[in-house]
Amino acid sequence: MNLCRVFLWGLALSTSGQTFATYPERAIKLIVPFAAGGGTDLVARVIGGAMTNELHQTVIIENKPGGSTIIGTDALAKSAPDGYTLVMATFAHAVNPSLKTKLPYNQDKDFAPVCLIGISPNVLVVSAASPYQSVKELLEAVKANPGKFSYASQGSGTSAHLAGELFASLTGAKLLHVPYKGAAPALTDLMGRQVDIMFATASAVGNLIEAGKLRALAVTTTDRSTSPVLAKVPTIAESGVPGYSAGSWYGVFAPAGTPKEIIAQLNAAITKGALSSSFKNQVESEGLVIKTGTPEDFAQFEKTEELRWRTVIKDGHITED
Repeated sequence: MNLCRVFLWGLALSTSGQTFATYPERAIKLIVPFAAGGGTDLVARVIGGAMTNELHQTVIIENKPGGSTIIGTDALAKSAPDGYTLVMATFAHAVNPSLKTKLPYNQDKDFAPVCLIGISPNVLVVSAASPYQSVKELLEAVKANPGKFSYASQGSGTSAHLAGELFASLTGAKLLHVPYKGAAPALTDLMGRQVDIMFATASAVGNLIEAGKLRALAVTTTDRSTSPVLAKVPTIAESGVPGYSAGSWYGVFAPAGTPKEIIAQLNAAITKGALSSSFKNQVESEGLVIKTGTPEDFAQFEKTEELRWRTVIKDGHITED
């Protein structure tokens, strides 16, 4: 920990109880480690609006994309632990330590969990022209033709890639992974049947499913989606793959050393905002299942995610390349 960080931490810890009582006294910055316009950006902006209402201070969204979320996450790690800089973390936060040979921050020491917001499913989809109507039919075909079925992803180490790797591991299916530079080209080839399946994010495929261009066979979470487009789609676990669970989650971290009183205020504001009907209505397209709790709950959840995906990544010999 550098001297500047130590000074800032000490300054925060020496803050009087009166300051805690008046927090926040200025705008709060919520870093989104992705470009504007995506699913994470949407969730951040909607929860930021809810936090603004609860805390009576503006929550400013700052997009810092790049490095598989590392650029934005590192910016948080180097920020003052005073409650005025936060990050909207995702699934990538838990898998980066296993995919990257070196990180510019300490995963275990530089972050303070604030609150889990929710878990969004990936969706096992095929082209509308595909003959497969269920996971059972797909698995029968895959096992009858080992190594001849391909699955697309928006890149190595992404949620779509690891969801496919977990599926192959639990079913014994031999699938060929085809990584693309983004979801759009992957979905284009999926619809054209250049690839067979994809474990795509709900936000990327909702409109395509609704338009009849893709067929949803199952969702990857343990619970069915609340999204109107996906509500009748079964989970992979209930479709014959017990124990399967792979969700894209959203949660907020602060820098390590942020006073517990401030963490508690932020957790209360985020929880109330996430449980509001306004928030739920605006994130329906994400198929988000709201899952809040204490900072300790979020810490345990993130560590569990980190450990279980480490096993999948190691067993699958997955790298970031």
